[in-house]
Amino acid sequence: MPLLYAALGVVLILILMIPLKMNGFIALLLAAILVGLLQGMDLNHILESMTHGIGGQIDELILILGFGAMLGNVMADAGAAQKIANTLIDKMGVKRVQIAMLIAAYILGITMFFEVAFVLLIPLVFTIARQTKLNLLWVALPTVVGLSTTHSFLPPHPGPAAVAGVFGASQGVTLLYGLMIAIPVGTAIALLWPRLPFVRSMNPSIPEGLVTTKMFTEEEMPGFFASVSATLIPVFLMAILAIAEIFLPEGNTFRHYMEFFGSAPIALLLALLLSFYLLGPKIGRSLKDVMNSCSNAIKPMGMIILVIGAGGAFKEILVESGVSDYIQQITSGWDISPIILAWLIAVILRIALGSATVAVMTASGIVLPIAQASGISMELMVLAVTSGSVAFSHVNDPGFWMYKEYLNLSLVDALKSRTTYTTALAILGLIGVLILNLFVG
Repeated sequence: MPLLYAALGVVLILILMIPLKMNGFIALLLAAILVGLLQGMDLNHILESMTHGIGGQIDELILILGFGAMLGNVMADAGAAQKIANTLIDKMGVKRVQIAMLIAAYILGITMFFEVAFVLLIPLVFTIARQTKLNLLWVALPTVVGLSTTHSFLPPHPGPAAVAGVFGASQGVTLLYGLMIAIPVGTAIALLWPRLPFVRSMNPSIPEGLVTTKMFTEEEMPGFFASVSATLIPVFLMAILAIAEIFLPEGNTFRHYMEFFGSAPIALLLALLLSFYLLGPKIGRSLKDVMNSCSNAIKPMGMIILVIGAGGAFKEILVESGVSDYIQQITSGWDISPIILAWLIAVILRIALGSATVAVMTASGIVLPIAQASGISMELMVLAVTSGSVAFSHVNDPGFWMYKEYLNLSLVDALKSRTTYTTALAILGLIGVLILNLFVG
């Protein structure tokens, strides 16, 4: 019965979000209450579990989300994102424009949300396609594949960071393993997909009047070093921490300091503080303008934070009501890899829910006992869930509609190109996790 109750909770989320169009925050909380009641929890215990789950989920994550959003907006308003892309294209030439846009997507995607980086890069995609007469998808697909890859595999993005928090996994080690998978997998899909016959047959026109994002002149943009340093500092510090955690014993002085400076919140804070100068007074922007960029970045984050917090509430109810223990008991004897099982659960929820963030938070609560009992690296279990959450992007995914409308595609062409590449990304991601599991104890 506990498994049936958990399934009913998921069904309620589906009903509330799909036909009734309710947002994920309310849907997750109502599902948590339903599962708690069905499991016979006292009303006060349900309330305490929910508030504890929300608080435990967003305690450190709220810093990651806040600093990451601020850093992304400061870069955007200063022209740093455009500078990175322009420089790469200038250096690599038109023949390597796909590789240049993919690298730009990787660099920006590390700290920016998919939607933010997409809107920043799409005007440049249009400009390149128009000037070079290249097929729009030839330039755009490597860009969006790169952004989807970083969004799915790499902290400090909400999905990987949130699941790492639920599983008690190291953000730094998750990033290190994620990079090992994301770079080869993302590069393979980004360079292969535009060359597939069914994609090459699509030749959408550049939509008129859709993009109003400011295009900076060369004089207005900061230098390349200033532009790229802010976004790479968090990756550098978190990677050093991951290496220290793997090779140095607990109590080592260097590891002790890196556990502070290499933590995702502090690494992002240091990068943000550096950006205040490099992308502020150093290029003629007042600190007031920089602070406005920070303030404007936080407003859209409200619902994302609430959804992630509600996912924590749902997870806590599954744990406190005994559903998690029951799932652990019945899955312990299954002859299937816990990595594949975790991936499948995330895929099913992604197909049904659309929102990768809601899917990954719902899946994390269900997968938690499986992960704990598996004996597999928690960082790899995080990546199994998050790679599954990118699969089968379709009409119930807001990112799907952004992709379709900005690239002026028909619904059929959008399904043929985006749904296939996201699914391929998820499958290759799973294979990458399984291969890493052969070498990670």
